[in-house]
Amino acid sequence: MNTTNILERNISGQPYVPDRHPSSKRQIPLGEVDSPIFYGSPKPVDADIVIPIYNEEVQLADSVSTLCSFLDSHVRDLTPFRWNIVIADNASTDASWQIAKSLCDWCPNQVRALHLARKGRGYALKQAWLNSSAAVVAYMDVDLSTDIGSTGSLILPLLQGGADIAFGSRLMPQSQVIRSPKREFISRTYNLMLRSYLAVSFHDAQCGFKAITAQAAHVLLPQVKDNEWFFDTELLVRAQQAGMTMLELPVRWVEDTGSTVDIPDTVKKDLEGMHRVREGMEARAVEELRVDLDSPAVWDQIRQHELRGSLLPDEEEDSHSRMQNPGKKAAAC
Repeated sequence: MNTTNILERNISGQPYVPDRHPSSKRQIPLGEVDSPIFYGSPKPVDADIVIPIYNEEVQLADSVSTLCSFLDSHVRDLTPFRWNIVIADNASTDASWQIAKSLCDWCPNQVRALHLARKGRGYALKQAWLNSSAAVVAYMDVDLSTDIGSTGSLILPLLQGGADIAFGSRLMPQSQVIRSPKREFISRTYNLMLRSYLAVSFHDAQCGFKAITAQAAHVLLPQVKDNEWFFDTELLVRAQQAGMTMLELPVRWVEDTGSTVDIPDTVKKDLEGMHRVREGMEARAVEELRVDLDSPAVWDQIRQHELRGSLLPDEEEDSHSRMQNPGKKAAAC
């Protein structure tokens, strides 16, 4: 584990050694079941990079130290922005939470964590993002399947005001992807369905590599109903509906063959989510039409159209009648 580059910000100055024993240190005591337990306080940095986890005791420490080392040695040189890594543990039953807390102790200035008693990646991201003090909030999967070398390209455009939301894509021509034919087929089929069923303009909704400005997040997150894997898709759909500026980036992505994602269950829930969003779009269109029809200005236009429509045939009929009975007008006069 390479920790050389972040030892300056490590209070102890020692390499990270996982502590799997519970710690009594808590910033906020546990209240209601859904209340997060925070370990470390939000800081007013440029970007919070959230890593959502569930039972990831095997790879959590390596992934966080790898990301810390990269950000410290590369991002600060090439794209200087202030960052924090936030570990969002959603109801892990293994030693993940203990490891997360020891990572915070190891590097307290740049790693913090929160624990949720409720499962759901989307729910974990909502809690982490809404409890952030950063200008931009982002997330990446704990397996670091997406090349972290693109982190600056993901976050900087948002800090510079060039976009409201940015996200990685594995399905653009420039993307470099290594994964099984089965995963490739499922991904392309799902995103093709999105484009045809929900009329989206982006290529890849599910890549675990996204960032959004805090302002946009506070607008969109209350509209996103899903708390699991469909969260990513719904977030992007809502952003497109709101007319936000969206930046889709081609990425290098390597499949984690040890992934524990339940693909059949995820596909089922994604299809249900698509149907729910489509129904919501149709209901909203009907409601907007109803609102328009309740508008006096719209009814004025309708009445004027009807008035013009009722007069024109009469004029045409009168003209035709005069041609058939040229003496009729004179007689009437």
